[in-house]
Amino acid sequence: MSGLLENLLVFGRLLRALGLEVHVGRLLDVAEALQHITLSSRDEVRHTCRALLVHRHDDLATFDRAFDAFWRVHGDMTLPLTRDELPPVEQGAHAGAIGAAAHALDAADAKARGMWTDAERLAHKDFAAFTADEIAVARTALDRLEWTPGMRRTRRWVRGRGPRVDLRRALARSVRTGGDLVILPRRRRRTRPRPLVLLCDVSGSMEPYSRILLHFAHALGSRHRVEAFLFSTQLTRITLQLRTRSLDEAVAVIAAAVPDWSGGTRIGDALRQFHQRWSRRALHGGPVVLIISDGWDRGDPLVLRDQIRRLQRSCHRLVWLNPLIGSADYAPLTRGLRAALPYVDDFMAARTLTDLAELALHLNAIGSG
Repeated sequence: MSGLLENLLVFGRLLRALGLEVHVGRLLDVAEALQHITLSSRDEVRHTCRALLVHRHDDLATFDRAFDAFWRVHGDMTLPLTRDELPPVEQGAHAGAIGAAAHALDAADAKARGMWTDAERLAHKDFAAFTADEIAVARTALDRLEWTPGMRRTRRWVRGRGPRVDLRRALARSVRTGGDLVILPRRRRRTRPRPLVLLCDVSGSMEPYSRILLHFAHALGSRHRVEAFLFSTQLTRITLQLRTRSLDEAVAVIAAAVPDWSGGTRIGDALRQFHQRWSRRALHGGPVVLIISDGWDRGDPLVLRDQIRRLQRSCHRLVWLNPLIGSADYAPLTRGLRAALPYVDDFMAARTLTDLAELALHLNAIGSG
């Protein structure tokens, strides 16, 4: 039984529970339509499902939230798929397909409900209130998020449709064909995924969030080119430690390597250390930079302003993640934040799993260039 069809049926039940009119026949239409798109592209899957399952404009936002949450949990069971994993759905075989799916649906749906309940229960819970068991669930959720912060064009030219004629290949082809040129070969700029730079505050005020944010950093570092640093009163590079396969081992090594864990905060001084020692290496390739801090800074706000301004000029995009955003009566009124925010591209929350999921979507939407 195809895991995709099982998940489509469970997803249909979820949509119906949220008030959408989703019929079994429409789900089979989706299964058939998915045979004609690129299954490794989540956007194509989303738009196909949306086109066939949503009938009212008012339901679009509900569908998008359900799709993101559901496929974060079940995406590893369905994407990417090969064509052989999709059973052919013919006009006369709809009833048989549903009958075959029904036998496997109860077990699959029970598992889905359990995972969905855990994710839904924790989605909006403050990381500071997580228990050890909840942190384990959160780690699994973070591992399943997709982080694709755009592509960058390198200086290297490669074969492909592009704006320039490949003169070397054109001349070589001319020699082989006796001077006759029918099609001029072209070339384009090579593209690479943008790297990420992570600067995470582990001062005393960030203690309730530091552990879960290390899990977040490990999830990023296990999949992408990431340069990662922790800071309190000074800066510590943890890029190599994050490459350790075991998360628990990585956290233990990192905690031992940071001399000022849970100390004071001098963000400007830490960023100055970053620029003096690591910026040439870490900022190569136009990265997206993530600063994770509550902004409670004991240093000189003018130093922080100057270092943030320098950092923003040197990267593709600068994102400040603050775990206090969304808490009661919070406003970015500290002297350091007021000095830094004019030079920050995005000021976003990092207090819940939902916040980090929205960050993933935001990074995935960053354009190439």
